[in-house]
Amino acid sequence: MDEASRLLNVGRSTAYDLIRTGRLRSIKIGRRRLVPRDALEALLVNLQEAA
Repeated sequence: MDEASRLLNVGRSTAYDLIRTGRLRSIKIGRRRLVPRDALEALLVNLQEAA
């Protein structure tokens, strides 16, 4: 999550809000929450289309 929030240039709480609302896909493995690279790319594409 730290790397994903850094790449998106948002805070951790904003990144978790994106996951909670379904705008950013993630995978939970044990206690870790991982964001696949293609999920980041999909979010950016969706944001560009909405702009």
